[in-house]
Amino acid sequence: MTTLENSVIFDKGELITNDYFIGNAYLKMLVPEDTVYNCPIGNVTFEPGARNNWHIHDGGQILLVTGGTGYYQEEGQPAKLLKEGDVVTIPKDVKHWHGAMKDSWFVHLAISTNVELGGTTWLEPVSNEHYDKL
Repeated sequence: MTTLENSVIFDKGELITNDYFIGNAYLKMLVPEDTVYNCPIGNVTFEPGARNNWHIHDGGQILLVTGGTGYYQEEGQPAKLLKEGDVVTIPKDVKHWHGAMKDSWFVHLAISTNVELGGTTWLEPVSNEHYDKL
């Protein structure tokens, strides 16, 4: 099992305590949302098996994978396996989810793009049945 409990490059941050994740995930904001840079960047660290709910970004998102192994999936498409060095560009208004494999920690930088278009709309959880088929 890949172990990255201290994250990779940046501090893993604080445990995310909202209802939009299954399993434990951590967030360290590296660049806050503001009107100066208009480009929030967060370091997200997922424990093995952790994942976020399906969701949509009004302005899109970029993921830069810095460690471990995980998944990214757009609605209606097969899940993509992600590993260190992968880059995912997510168009605005595309329903998707991302998270760790069952046996690996997973770390990525999440970059919000075009934030003036709005925020994130959180949707239903990725079911265990769906996740277990990957």
